[in-house]
Amino acid sequence: MKTPATFKHWALSVCHAASLATLTCGVISCAPMAQKPPPAPFQISLLAFNDLHGNLEPPQLSVRETLNQMPTLVPAGGIAYMASAIAQLKAQNPHHAVVSAGDMIGASPLVSALFLDEPTIEAVNAIGIDFNAVGNHEFDKGVSELERMRYGGCTQFTPIKPCLINPQFPGAKFEFLAANVKKENGQTLFPAYGIKVFKQDDQEVKVGFIGMTLKGTPQIVTPAGVKGVRFESEAETANALVPFLKAQGVSALVLVIHEGGTVQGGPNDPTCPGLTGDIIPILNQLDPAFDVVVSGHTHRAYACDYSQFNPAKPFLLTSAGQYGTLLTHIELQVDPQQRKVVHKTARNLIIQSEAFTNSAGVRVPTTPLLPQYTALPVVEKIVASYKHASSAQAMRVVSHLPKSITRALVPSGENPLGNLIADAQWAATAAPDKGNSDFALMNPGGVRADLLMPAGGGPVSYGQIFSVQPFGNTLVVKSFTGHQVKELLEQQFLNASKPKVLFPSAQLRYSVDLKQAPGQRVNPIVIKDAALQLNQLYRITMNSFLSTGGDGYTVFNQGTESLVADLDVDALAQYLSQHPGIEPAATDRIQKRF
Repeated sequence: MKTPATFKHWALSVCHAASLATLTCGVISCAPMAQKPPPAPFQISLLAFNDLHGNLEPPQLSVRETLNQMPTLVPAGGIAYMASAIAQLKAQNPHHAVVSAGDMIGASPLVSALFLDEPTIEAVNAIGIDFNAVGNHEFDKGVSELERMRYGGCTQFTPIKPCLINPQFPGAKFEFLAANVKKENGQTLFPAYGIKVFKQDDQEVKVGFIGMTLKGTPQIVTPAGVKGVRFESEAETANALVPFLKAQGVSALVLVIHEGGTVQGGPNDPTCPGLTGDIIPILNQLDPAFDVVVSGHTHRAYACDYSQFNPAKPFLLTSAGQYGTLLTHIELQVDPQQRKVVHKTARNLIIQSEAFTNSAGVRVPTTPLLPQYTALPVVEKIVASYKHASSAQAMRVVSHLPKSITRALVPSGENPLGNLIADAQWAATAAPDKGNSDFALMNPGGVRADLLMPAGGGPVSYGQIFSVQPFGNTLVVKSFTGHQVKELLEQQFLNASKPKVLFPSAQLRYSVDLKQAPGQRVNPIVIKDAALQLNQLYRITMNSFLSTGGDGYTVFNQGTESLVADLDVDALAQYLSQHPGIEPAATDRIQKRF
């Protein structure tokens, strides 16, 4: 029989166990114990950008925004301004991560490219980001140089000498991710994923980031750039990692991928009207466990709820456009007990920077109706030091032009600037001791900017020339038979609905009939005013990207008697210098019949 003392002890034990009930236990009454409230959701901010392409200075681009019901152009971009926006958002959101969806480097303006994009890595280090999913342009100068970008050092892998300004180049202080890029031993080139842990009171939440580039990278990068690595399926690679990350307690999954789409709406239209692109089949194969897909590559901006297109795929799909003009702010609400995202939003923020005058002579001012960022001093100092080091070369006047020369396409697939570049490359290699070239061909993807002049014309600087051709390719001259020349030209039009037209120099003229069968569409072909002879040898000038089969032009690999000449950018500068006042090149070299 229980004594009063032991009964009291027993009753208190029962009360402790039965905290939701009131028990009457003889001599005492048990009050309910307070139930511990559920932990508050974590508020996590993801800050994302893509396709920076080494644009350290404001790129003199504007973003269209409706302000006070009026369409307004807002000057945007500049890495020091983007750094300021990121710093502010970090301060406002203690739980944060910053990611880049590739092409951080490559195809960069002179201030970065002249120093092998070391300035961009140093500036992004100062911003403090977490992960960069490698893009296709990260491979422009080869795997070894890309590894140097990540791990640092001054070993020379390119014609340009590294570490010209900083002899202690540290490499990236953030992680490169490359889940679908495998080395010959089967290991990934860089880690496949990263996990960031957030703590709040006695709770923690893990967010997993899988990073990768498009599987088609070898088709748009010089073969030498991707030598020794292979690129695997995007969706299959990402899906295979989901169980592994879930087993590590990840509550939110983010795919950071250098592939994207296009939309017809604005950068913050959640309906994403007209969404198309190579990202779509990837999304439709992707595990619905993913919460967010941060994309890039197309240089288009969007923030989509993808479930409206495919209810089984409830992803947020985002892209911040290009060149640091926008920053995507993704907000996740994560329940730490259920270990899942319970709410998510995304919005693209304009990185308003400096007023400028556009190519039409119109002033684009800043506006007080949007946040105005001041350049972050630590990043601005890095940019200023490299700008000073490159200024003499960038400002050197190479020629004068009476009008702009643009990339405006004509129906044949030619454009005035592309044809002019081909003319310059032929001129640089026409002499017997320079290559004895018969004609030149230039790839459209290598022409990155227009040569814009004010009304009435003006001087052309080396910096402008470099913006047009920023890859640092060398010129290569090879011998081909007439049969191979025809095969090469036919290769452009194998896909009649989406031909890949190379820009020809003035020495080459031909006709195309897309109604004919593939392989029989190009005829006649005229070289230096003479009909193509199938058994004759011809010398063709191309850049080093094309020379090893870049852009899928495999016939370029078949050439013999290879001779390497000057840099492509120097050939253009010399040609303009020798032809001051030159007009845009004619675009009548290809006669196209549909």
